[in-house]
Amino acid sequence: MGISNLADGLTRGAERITGSVSEAFFEPVIRIGVTGLARAGKTVFITSLVANLLARGRMPGLNAAAEGRIEAAFLQPQPDDTVPRFDFEQHLNALTAPVPHWPASTRTISELRLSMRVRPTGLLAGLSGPRTVHVDIVDYPGEWLLDLALMDKSYAEWSAATLDMMQRRDIAAPYLAEVAESDPEAAWQEPQIKALAESFTLYLNAARKKGLSGIAPGRFLLPGDMAGSPALTFAPMAKPGSPARRSLWREMERRYDAYKSQIVAPFFRDHFSRIDRQIVLVDALEAIHAGPPAVADLQDTMADILSAFRPGRNAFLSRIFFGRRVEKILFAATKADHLHHSQHARLTAFMEALTGEARARADFQGAQTASIALASLRATVEETREHEGGTLDCVRGTLQNPEDGSRGRQAAFYPGELPESPAALISAARQGHEAWLDRDYQIMKFAPATLQLKPGMGPPHIRLDRAAQFLIGDRL
Repeated sequence: MGISNLADGLTRGAERITGSVSEAFFEPVIRIGVTGLARAGKTVFITSLVANLLARGRMPGLNAAAEGRIEAAFLQPQPDDTVPRFDFEQHLNALTAPVPHWPASTRTISELRLSMRVRPTGLLAGLSGPRTVHVDIVDYPGEWLLDLALMDKSYAEWSAATLDMMQRRDIAAPYLAEVAESDPEAAWQEPQIKALAESFTLYLNAARKKGLSGIAPGRFLLPGDMAGSPALTFAPMAKPGSPARRSLWREMERRYDAYKSQIVAPFFRDHFSRIDRQIVLVDALEAIHAGPPAVADLQDTMADILSAFRPGRNAFLSRIFFGRRVEKILFAATKADHLHHSQHARLTAFMEALTGEARARADFQGAQTASIALASLRATVEETREHEGGTLDCVRGTLQNPEDGSRGRQAAFYPGELPESPAALISAARQGHEAWLDRDYQIMKFAPATLQLKPGMGPPHIRLDRAAQFLIGDRL
């Protein structure tokens, strides 16, 4: 076993060195990780980004596009034959259909390669012709990213932290009552473990539905073909004094360790550790609407997400011999089209405050971080309405019927005004308030607008070009 593992490691190392040298001297490759928690809009972001890089008429914020240096952009077969391809064409068809609808959300990892032929600038412009730059986009659920924090926690540590958090949440009462009746020192039985795992999974789903984001293990929510496997059938329990080898607690511990070694570790080794740039999409408006507990939970989640990265600069030798390090991390508040543009700066400030402490640690280690408010696909138009002797800056769009997905009526919407200082939201969240004291924030679900794209024009968006400039502009 040891010789086999050593040989496998040497083979992987040789492949990494060969790939890194090829990328550095011939055709550069930028691997962008795209993640976010549920309903943050990952699928729409990737679809719109690729469509707008193929037809760059709406990308003035991407310098290489504005300067006309991107001569061509085209999709190519992805380099990883064992990873599902991101179904760009099907998702774009959903957004551009006569009756458009939002595409299905991310449920597993997928990948897409976009290649661009770019003319160099500066001194290289007169010495060499256009070169090809490959952009590999890796899409994966944000819930999987949160699992990386488990790698440094034992089952006892994870259980203690999880149970402590659950004690402060009413939705956890059914599971807490059930686990309290279980004897962790008794001999384990499969039906008992299955019942506890199912009850714990119901709690995780309820937490996500309530707008809470610190939810792990993530595969419990997106099990895929591993549903029902022992590695996904465990739950937190308080550690007894001296649990026996065949006790319930020991079996839970064994399955937790299997989850880390057989599910989380391969994801980190094969995918996550190879990422150069990362964008984390956040439905900040949903968290604000859900209330202070959701905002506090989101802030903790952002810190956990950043702790999972290995930030730093990708120096040539370090990339070859020590693996990649994340050079840039962009935190994006999505669905900015649900607010009038006069509030976008406040939404960006909220994201900066939400991730401030975690971003400071990443910046210190050499990574470049930023926050932005964007809409991958603009679904609304702005209008100003008279109201009680004043005016309200509203957005208008087509309401989405949640029952059957059909398009509804047109409506103007005013969600409430975000405070000038995000500290008003952060402090209320940290002080444990259950609701905002002086205001209320509403959200509304809009269907995508009907698109009639002209040649050379991608889907309408808000600041998608600036996000692209941050992520890949320096390499073009």
